[in-house]
Order: sequence, then C-alpha cells, then structure tokens
Amino acid sequence: MSERRQRRPVSGVVLLDKPIGWTSNAALQAVKGLYRAAKAGHTGSLDPLASGLLPICLGEATKLSGFLLNADKGYRFTCRLGVTTATGDAEGEVVTVRPVGSLRRESVEAALRRLMGTIRQVPPMYSALKHNGQPLYKLARKGIEVEREPREVTIRELRLLRLGDEELECELRCSKGTYVRTLATDLGEILGCGAHIAVLRRTVVEPYDAARMVTLESLRERAGQGLAALDADLLPSDSAVMQWPAVRVGEDAAFYLRQGQPVLAPRAPSQGWVRLYQDEQSFFGIGEILDDGRVAPRRLLVCKDP
Repeated sequence: MSERRQRRPVSGVVLLDKPIGWTSNAALQAVKGLYRAAKAGHTGSLDPLASGLLPICLGEATKLSGFLLNADKGYRFTCRLGVTTATGDAEGEVVTVRPVGSLRRESVEAALRRLMGTIRQVPPMYSALKHNGQPLYKLARKGIEVEREPREVTIRELRLLRLGDEELECELRCSKGTYVRTLATDLGEILGCGAHIAVLRRTVVEPYDAARMVTLESLRERAGQGLAALDADLLPSDSAVMQWPAVRVGEDAAFYLRQGQPVLAPRAPSQGWVRLYQDEQSFFGIGEILDDGRVAPRRLLVCKDP
C-alpha cells in the first residue's frame, strides 16, 4: 500500500515535548508519520536549542492552529552571564567576554522589572523572520545584516528562580512574537556583564501547559501497540479554543451555519469569539458574535475527533 493511501483523516491535538536538537518541522513530521495523519501542522516554531511544549494539530484541528500561533507563551530559561554570542544562544560564536562581578538578587530583580510590561524588541538577525523573502538567519550566516523594525511585545511575568555565580534561571510569560534570546541579551546589558541563553524550555502555549505533554519516545511505544493507543493521547480539537464560551445550536441552526449564514443562538454572549456545538457535544467550529447578536461562522470543521 502506498504511503499516501496509508494516511488517515485523524483529528486532534498532540502536546509534544519537543527534544533538544530537533527542528519543529522534523518533530512535526515524526508525529504525523506515527499517527499516519493525512494533515498536520505545528503552532509556532521552537528553536532546535529549545525543548518543551509544541502543540501539533492533526487533521481538522489544523484549522485552529492560527489561534494558538497568536496565544501567549510561557518559558523557563537559563542565562549564562558574562558572555555574549552572535546568535544570543549557546550555539553562536562568542562575541564578548566580561566579568560578572558580584550580583545581588535585589539588583537582578530590579533589572527584570525594567523588562516587564509592553516593550519594544528588535528581532535578532538569527531568526526566521523574512526580509525580501529570505529568512534573516540565512542572511546572517552570509555575514549580511539588515535593518529590522522594532516590534512591541508584552512581558506579563518575568520571575527570577535561581541566581548563581555565572548564571541565572527565570520563568517568563509573554505575548506572541517575543524573542527570549533578545530578552536575555537585553538583561545582560542592563546587568553590565552581557548574557546569552544557555537553556530554553517552553512550558505554556495558552490554553495548554506542560502537564499533558508526551515525548516522542512514549508516542513510539504507543505506536507499537496500535493506532488506538496513539489516539488515546490526542486532545480534542476544541481544547485549542477552550478560553472562549460555548454556543450550542440545534440541527437546523447548525445546517445554516455550515452554509455560511449567521443565526440567532440561545444564551449566546453579546460579543466575541465562541465555540460552536451541535446539540450538547458535537464541536464543529468557531463563530463570532455580530453587532446584531447573531452568530456568524468563521472556521468550521467537517469531521469529528476520534
């Protein structure tokens, strides 16, 4: 049987604990292959250096991946103090080496507070952001540096967990688009000694946290037990948007929504995005409340989770 014919229309979300050294795309392809999924997509790249939470959407759940791309993120990271690198992480060429001196916890926490709230970051050259169709990191590897526009990001929480002689560990909650390497570099400059990311682990992609993560090793073990064992690790598609209220409609209203027509729904909120269900449990998409109170379909699913 051909590889194409082996694929199946399975839908749901896998919360993968991406291992260090893997690209996000390589991890995605591994999970897609294990599930024999016809369609799959991840929800925001993690650097090969980073480990942790990489939600992978299968089948119809890929229609919801954009909402996770825009979600807040959470990380734990370790900064190596006294050394800056070209990439802002441990894989880059060393640029400067400076003495760390004696840092007190109070001074580090004061520096962290300066990075809280809405700040402007200049995207690093070693990033996947594109300039004239070329990823910046490809230009950087050729020794080319281009001007980058600063971007506003929001640092919601930045907490010191541990302070050592040459490193510190922090916990971070932030908006989409935050470059943790840039944050570490900026922190090093505020402290006057320089810094780079030595360890980076993502722990949150709202609404998900690390509690339900699975490793590639555990998925491979389940694959040996059959597809049913693998499917037991899938979260339902609507788990990606559980932060929005649910609107339940009957068969007739669901029919019109599937035709692209807005409907009036009982007990619907007055505004915002909603999850759409036919009757009590059958999730079939995302809607938005219009000014006149009707629910308009925005992203609909065509098949059920396993």
